[in-house]
Amino acid sequence: MALQEFVEELDSLSASAHQALTSATNEEQLEEFRVEFLGAKNGRLKSAQKLMGSVGKEDKPAAGQKLNETKKLILGAFDDAKARLLSIEADVLDPTFDPTLPGKKYRLGRIHPITQTIEELKDIMGRLGFSIAEGPEIEDDWHNFEALNIPGEHPARDPLDNFYLSVAEKSGVSDAGVGQPTLMRSQTSTVQIRVMENNPPPIRVISLGRVYRPDTADATHYPMFHQMEGLMLDVDVTMADLKTVLRLFATNYLGEDVTIRIRPSFFPFTEPSVEADYFWNGKWVEFGGAGMVDPNVLQSVGYDPETISGFAFGLGVERLCMRRHSITDIRALFTNETRFLHQF
Repeated sequence: MALQEFVEELDSLSASAHQALTSATNEEQLEEFRVEFLGAKNGRLKSAQKLMGSVGKEDKPAAGQKLNETKKLILGAFDDAKARLLSIEADVLDPTFDPTLPGKKYRLGRIHPITQTIEELKDIMGRLGFSIAEGPEIEDDWHNFEALNIPGEHPARDPLDNFYLSVAEKSGVSDAGVGQPTLMRSQTSTVQIRVMENNPPPIRVISLGRVYRPDTADATHYPMFHQMEGLMLDVDVTMADLKTVLRLFATNYLGEDVTIRIRPSFFPFTEPSVEADYFWNGKWVEFGGAGMVDPNVLQSVGYDPETISGFAFGLGVERLCMRRHSITDIRALFTNETRFLHQF
């Protein structure tokens, strides 16, 4: 290569470097420039240096001097560009900022205690052989009442006890709910109807989710809360099976020393019906209702109650959570007070 060609190559390299540095506006662009022009292996300045081998012997001193001048110009321009960007950043930064002060610690988020409880309940019931089922929170009259053996005149349908929304145009599973009122589900028992509509026995499922009732908020009630619904259907399922499952669940979650009782009650969708309580803080606290699935419910989904039997139960997730963590007011779980939630 002739000396003149080598000099022109270096001049072009210097001009390109100057243009790139002039347009650089941040550290990322400066780093891209450094890699492209000053890279130790494949940088353009390194490539130009390799061209020295093709310059004639008599022209090498002049070529080397030109190469050194070009390298010095590019490195100087690179240092000037870095200083320029640092100066711009200094003008933008708060002049009162003291970099010697210790930084602020980021507060890591925590899993909400209700979510922790739900995950633990899933684990316990999974070890008892129950799988997870889900259903919509907006329900029609059929799934929330009719299929659960709750007749039209039943007080559970009262608008003062439910969050009614509108008239359903179509149902999520079947046409049974078309043209009927829709509401925020008042119980997770709706999920057992949807499961039975689409699956033959045997069935062993649980459903965990939000339910809605226009209750006045106090220490033990809230208009939105969570339930765990359980359903087991097969041949020759008895009340003894239900009591065994509730007892196993209680001792697994609340501890071997927990005192529970099961007392007679009434629910339209179970017969016979019971309520389960645990003893805490000097008094009995209800944590759910249960019973043998009413034959009318089995017939509503096409089962033969003469051959199929089963039990269902619904437990309040918040009350179980409160018992575990010694929380005395359910409202504390929904205030989003970070100091409270940071304990869990």
